[in-house]
Amino acid sequence: MKTISRTIALTLTLLAGTLGFAQDSSIPSSDSRQELKFGLKAGVNFANVYDEEGEDFVADGKTGFAAGAFVSIPLGQFIGFQPEVMYSQKGFKQSGSVLGQNYEFKRTSSFIDIPLQLQIKPLEQLTFLVGPQYSYLLDTKDEFNNSSNTTTQPDVNSDNYKKNIFGFVVGADVNLEDFVISGRAGWDISKNDTDGNNTEPRYKNQVIQLTLGYRF
Repeated sequence: MKTISRTIALTLTLLAGTLGFAQDSSIPSSDSRQELKFGLKAGVNFANVYDEEGEDFVADGKTGFAAGAFVSIPLGQFIGFQPEVMYSQKGFKQSGSVLGQNYEFKRTSSFIDIPLQLQIKPLEQLTFLVGPQYSYLLDTKDEFNNSSNTTTQPDVNSDNYKKNIFGFVVGADVNLEDFVISGRAGWDISKNDTDGNNTEPRYKNQVIQLTLGYRF
């Protein structure tokens, strides 16, 4: 839970700095909080994992690609609803040494994420978002390399991997006319293994996502 708290704090800090720049800029703006908006966005995931039983699990984070579409549905000036459909790469890295030979292991899992977010719009330039997220696992790729060779398994999905995973997201959007700078912190709340008690895989995904979008 400490890792999740740090993830949320970092996301909000980055967006606070961006909002400060937006408020100081001379770009004219109009209040669009009660307008229906569609948009596209793309950016980067800073992903890692945590142990679903609360035990120590040490892994290095990895970056991945994120892109998709969203719609902002106003429910008033200060409240709205924003569903999204995102292609999202998650995973982790580990490194170490075996028999004096250094190695690196990298796992990349590709998902379709569908966050269903409540919008809280205190300012026309700032929107807070929070809500549940459904994720569908497309594929998982493992890459192992050492000083002598690199081995890649293009699809390591098995019957024990859940395809359907539920999670939670929280974040904010900084609105600059038709452009949107978005930050999200997300993490799984359901187990990744199908029967719920196997030791493989024991981890859950967590991610910081930063994107740039355009609304129309």
